[in-house]
Amino acid sequence: MNFELSEEHKMIRDAAREFAQELKAGVIQRDEEAQFPTDFVRQMAELGFMGIMTPEAYGGAGMDTLAYVLVLEEIAKIDASAAVIVSAHNSLVLYGLNAYGTEEQKQKYLVPLAKGEKLGAFALSEPEAGSDASSQHTIAEDKGDHYLLNGTKNWITNGGHADIYLVIAQTHPEKGHKGINVLIVEKGLPGFTIGPKENKLGIRSSDTHSLLFSDVKVPKENRIGEDGFGFKFAMKTLDGGRIGIAAQALGIAAGAYNLALAYAKERKTFGKPISEHQAIQFKLADMEVDIETARLLTYKAAWTKDQGLPYGKEAAMAKLHASEVAMKHTVEAVQVHGGYGYVKEYHVERLMRDAKITQIYEGTSEIQRLVIAREILR
Repeated sequence: MNFELSEEHKMIRDAAREFAQELKAGVIQRDEEAQFPTDFVRQMAELGFMGIMTPEAYGGAGMDTLAYVLVLEEIAKIDASAAVIVSAHNSLVLYGLNAYGTEEQKQKYLVPLAKGEKLGAFALSEPEAGSDASSQHTIAEDKGDHYLLNGTKNWITNGGHADIYLVIAQTHPEKGHKGINVLIVEKGLPGFTIGPKENKLGIRSSDTHSLLFSDVKVPKENRIGEDGFGFKFAMKTLDGGRIGIAAQALGIAAGAYNLALAYAKERKTFGKPISEHQAIQFKLADMEVDIETARLLTYKAAWTKDQGLPYGKEAAMAKLHASEVAMKHTVEAVQVHGGYGYVKEYHVERLMRDAKITQIYEGTSEIQRLVIAREILR
């Protein structure tokens, strides 16, 4: 075993860390006003982050999953909203197109997405289809040379700013999950409407919207894979997405820990820094242990994927643990800060709010436990 990062990985980590410091200046305002970080997304594209795992032949940086995880971790330490924009774009859209798209689909859609010229979104969740992803009520009716798309999607990350959407829809209800397809849908098609932006607890500068489809005509050549491949596509894509969310949760936890550690060394009570009080030392020690275990699980999941090995269980374990660590220790970081932790300028209250969603999206903690249990009882 070698736990040392390669020089290339250290370079990409350091580049992401340096960029993240630029994010810090306006992060509180973006959170308060729910502002999408358009200019920063453009910068992330220039740095190669928006196509980091896509092969160079298709406009990407051609790097591995571990490099991707390192980038997300560093960005999420400062701005979890920016991290999830990168995560959804790479894990849920580019990965699926690269792994399962035709050459024509890759040239038309993957190349501009990987270059960051366009932004992607993944549309799976519905009002009645969250954890039960097979319960799709959005219908893609086969009309011969095209599909007619009708239905509603909920909680779509990048929903308002995306140019390309991968939409999961039911074509053959009688076949259940084997009748589901995935379609590439472009913004601006007649009948495709973007709903209002959600007013969220956390990750507020990441735009989350509902999508409405009313007789949207989607060319047959925009279907990815064979007829009925959509559910399998979604499950395969979410496995990789969970590694991205694990990295985001890890970054949130590590960012809160860094702030708590620095504050504990500066803040004095009873004539000495609070870091010299055993009660605070124990909190910091628990943070260090839990965050490091989350890091090891997340890096291992990324490594397993990069080796071409089955990684569903590893991804679920990483997401489950990292998200619960993020929630637990952002709360503790607020506690270390005392009253200052409750005000926005110290950042930890925002990280606490951002942490909660990592236990919910791309599979709740309960779903992760089901995935893990099924694997170990197989």
